[in-house]
Amino acid sequence: MNYYFTGTLIILMLGLALFARPAYSGSTQTNASGSNTAIEGGYTGGATTYESGSTATTTSTNSSTSNIKSAPPTASAPSYNSMTQDVCSTGASLGIQTFGIGVTGGKHFIDKNCERLKLSRILNDFGMRVAAVAILCQDERVFEAMIQAGTVCPIDGKIGTEAMALWSKYEHERPDYSVYVKRMTAREKEEKRVEKIKLKEEKRLERIRLKKETKMTKELDKMDKKIKIEKINVR
Repeated sequence: MNYYFTGTLIILMLGLALFARPAYSGSTQTNASGSNTAIEGGYTGGATTYESGSTATTTSTNSSTSNIKSAPPTASAPSYNSMTQDVCSTGASLGIQTFGIGVTGGKHFIDKNCERLKLSRILNDFGMRVAAVAILCQDERVFEAMIQAGTVCPIDGKIGTEAMALWSKYEHERPDYSVYVKRMTAREKEEKRVEKIKLKEEKRLERIRLKKETKMTKELDKMDKKIKIEKINVR
């Protein structure tokens, strides 16, 4: 469930980063100014002569347009902390920021191994040693270590050889069942391979034995024939 939440959050953030449109701050400014001058009477200025009743018009226009990219405020991932040292949880948060949008998120994750250690320690302090071992045996590594050491984990109130008989009967209940099946499958393959090699070697030795027996039989037949011929010659 935790992996599903984290994966969904990451996919959402990547989608926003790829498809979000950037933000623009645009501005357009247009300035126009002009003046009209009416000439009532004849006027001469330098090389220019204005007739009476003429009009001089002056117009100027300034236009400017600017498009400026500007990033929005940075998205900050939330902080997830355990409120006490006796809680087996850790926090994780993630944030992503684009020009268009920013997204953050976080979640608490429970550490099962930490919980087992704390529960086992408390049960042992209360004198419940078998129960403390049973809690630890929920971890497949501890279960395997107990099997290898010859001290089988408790099951259904049974310990020792009785517990071993129940674990052998209900193998699918083992915490390390998937690893156990792989190991047993590998052992069966190895046993078949060794058996095949052994059978091949036995056949090879049998062929050698038969070959020796055949050779010996032929030599004995030759000796018998030779003896018979000698007897005939003696007569």
